[in-house]
Amino acid sequence: MSHSLFQPTEQSLVADERTYRRLSINYTRNQAQDQTDNIDAAARDFDFEACKDQYWNPERFSLLWGTPLWEQSSSTQKVRLNQLYWVAYYCQIISAEIATIFFNQTAAAGLYALDDFRLVCDTLDLESAQERAHINAFKTIAEKVEDELFGERLFTYPMRSPYVETMLYRNAGRAERFWRKLQLRAYALLSSGNAFIGCQYFTVRGMRTLNGKLVQHQLSQYYSSHPEQARCPLPSKVSYYHFLDESFHFNSSTIIGKEVVGTLKRPTAFERQVVNQTLAGCQRDHFNFSTTINGIFWYDPALFPTIYRLLRSPVFGMTDGEARHQLLACYGQETAGAEASFQTHQTALNSYKAYLADLSYVDAGNRDLKVMGRSSYERHLEVNRRAIRAFAKNWRDEPRAKAVERLAAAEAFA
Repeated sequence: MSHSLFQPTEQSLVADERTYRRLSINYTRNQAQDQTDNIDAAARDFDFEACKDQYWNPERFSLLWGTPLWEQSSSTQKVRLNQLYWVAYYCQIISAEIATIFFNQTAAAGLYALDDFRLVCDTLDLESAQERAHINAFKTIAEKVEDELFGERLFTYPMRSPYVETMLYRNAGRAERFWRKLQLRAYALLSSGNAFIGCQYFTVRGMRTLNGKLVQHQLSQYYSSHPEQARCPLPSKVSYYHFLDESFHFNSSTIIGKEVVGTLKRPTAFERQVVNQTLAGCQRDHFNFSTTINGIFWYDPALFPTIYRLLRSPVFGMTDGEARHQLLACYGQETAGAEASFQTHQTALNSYKAYLADLSYVDAGNRDLKVMGRSSYERHLEVNRRAIRAFAKNWRDEPRAKAVERLAAAEAFA
């Protein structure tokens, strides 16, 4: 009886012709439309002076849009809030993409030992190279803006490890952050040696990218619909180029997390448990929504020290009392900005449910998004009100120098 050394094994991607073809098309098109050169050029040519008087995003994508601060701001201050939305938003994307580069590689390590999985690994190599260009552009532009406006960091930060908490402003203490680092290290080890767990990183990545896609499409339209694209601000162009790359990344997340995984053996009980714990962690990360910034699920009280510093900065020039009063006005009552952010959160919630609906190994708590679904508009306001009262009490009657010192320490901790 003859035997072919080249006969596909049980776990063969090539044997699934439809999935292989879809992955190949996505990879080839991403190569052909790679925006790395455009993004690198924009970062290299960025000059804040040349675009400091322009919006970089649609107006509603401005920091604290739809709050009393926005309503009473001058036209120049509104421009700054619009630009600072870009800075803050893409600082969060930097953190997420640092993690993506690392876990792309650990996931690939779990897959490349299987026959015919080179295409998946090549796809992830291309995406990681693109992520490095994205990070460089976001970091270069954001740091130049904050240096020009404040002479110090507000939202930016030095480069960070992929084991640091991905969500920049989250409701987590020291113990939880330490535990999260251990979980990330454990997941890296498991995904690098297990094809199923490696594939399921892309289920989580797909959910996170889906949320980003909802917002980034709107950010990209500022450039794509601009009447004079040649004069459009370079950060707006970066938003557009980034969205084009990320569209392919979302496609590959979906194909790997939902279809490539179908070529593998059925998951064991342990593998299902790991995946569901990972999805539950994503739900906790996305539990909150933010009045500060629509589309990023930050915990507003963790932002109070940063926003306080913004209000005291030359951009707004408020006194201590004025800044604390403004925090209460913006965060302690119903506003159009809070409502818009809540609606974005609900859209993401429903999108995540649809994304996970056909995955049989996802448990009911994750399929129904039970943790994330407990977030509510009323709870958001009450949490903010309590935090504002605590914030005001902690900083009342302190000398200005000591207050600034404590604010900086609190921000570093947050």
